[in-house]
Amino acid sequence: MKFVISGLIAVSIVAGIASAQSPLRVQTLKKAAIDAGVVPLDSIRHPVNEELSVVGGELFQSELLSFNGDMSCQTCHLDKFSSADGLPNAIGTGGRGEGAQRLMSGVGDIVPRNTLPLWGRGTEGFDTFFWDGKVQMTDDGVVSQFGVAVPSDDPLVVAVHLPFVEIREMVVRDENVEKDLERETTGAATRIFEVLAGRIRESEELGGRLASARGKLSRDIAFEDIAEAVASFIRNKFAVRRTAFDDFLFGDGKLSSEAIQGGLIFYGKGMCSSCHSGPLMSDLEFHAMPFEQLGFGKNGFGVDYGRYNASLDPADTYLFRTPPLINVTKTAPYTHSGAISDLATMIQVHVDPLLNYDGGSRTSVQRREDLARLLAWGGASQLPEPLSDREIKELIAFLGSLETIDE
Repeated sequence: MKFVISGLIAVSIVAGIASAQSPLRVQTLKKAAIDAGVVPLDSIRHPVNEELSVVGGELFQSELLSFNGDMSCQTCHLDKFSSADGLPNAIGTGGRGEGAQRLMSGVGDIVPRNTLPLWGRGTEGFDTFFWDGKVQMTDDGVVSQFGVAVPSDDPLVVAVHLPFVEIREMVVRDENVEKDLERETTGAATRIFEVLAGRIRESEELGGRLASARGKLSRDIAFEDIAEAVASFIRNKFAVRRTAFDDFLFGDGKLSSEAIQGGLIFYGKGMCSSCHSGPLMSDLEFHAMPFEQLGFGKNGFGVDYGRYNASLDPADTYLFRTPPLINVTKTAPYTHSGAISDLATMIQVHVDPLLNYDGGSRTSVQRREDLARLLAWGGASQLPEPLSDREIKELIAFLGSLETIDE
């Protein structure tokens, strides 16, 4: 996706119109956003079965659905962190408490990637899931770790299946886990799904309500019914109904002068919309960014090969899916490994990755990995210009307009 403000309009903006609220600036920002694929949020909302969504919310909170019974989906997707967990890397099985409590407790298995928020995951067109796109809708159907045994033609439902069978995430690695379950094969996953579905079938309350919502008997509940319910809940609770930017574009809402100027940077000089396009501010494609890797990484030894882990294509090494920006001001820390704690630094590293780089504090292996990520990023056809502190502040003001408005 291209960035969309250029030419004489950009010159006039940089030169400075008397007011950031001037009609030219307002209309330029509106046109740039629409040209970059922004549409009214209510036009991409997916229909929801309300009864199924309510049951899905109960399942989302139920510890019955972790193999060892010590956590739920909600453990890592908390309202107070805007559907994330506030941690650089999630703490999965064996953890205690919520948010920072899980980190400070010193127990629990570390999940080597940052928890993704859930906003907009159920909207029309959102068809690529997880940092590495390991669940993706293609012209040939849903591609996932399940291969030809994909459990649904809905990519969100398929994506919902995976955390429940991930070692360290919701399946603890200890003597209680049989060796064949540790292999994370489709067969092993099926066994775990059957155990979890059995628990719900045996729960008179949960099983009865889920069976009613799915129009079947409790004894016939399968894990796909559970996944459908959780997906329905995600579609409903985390639907993006309104933002100040949506009101500005398609209603009679107004933005501050600072936010308007930030929007012009977003769609112009900052080149943010070259990746952060569309209604949720993501092209759902894969790109390299030279962010420091925090933690041991998906591939171990402080390495995460990103998209390559799903595609096995060497060209995809160090690529990660563009994160949507809805509620981005509330979902720190940032990057696939949670390496950056605030938005200002995040923006700064985007445009000037070596500004605060201290190679002397890195090991030789880390420096080689840093260089590889930098080279992957440098291969982009165009690179953004550095931004001033004022421009970064304006950009953050614009990103604040992407916060959801409670109705």
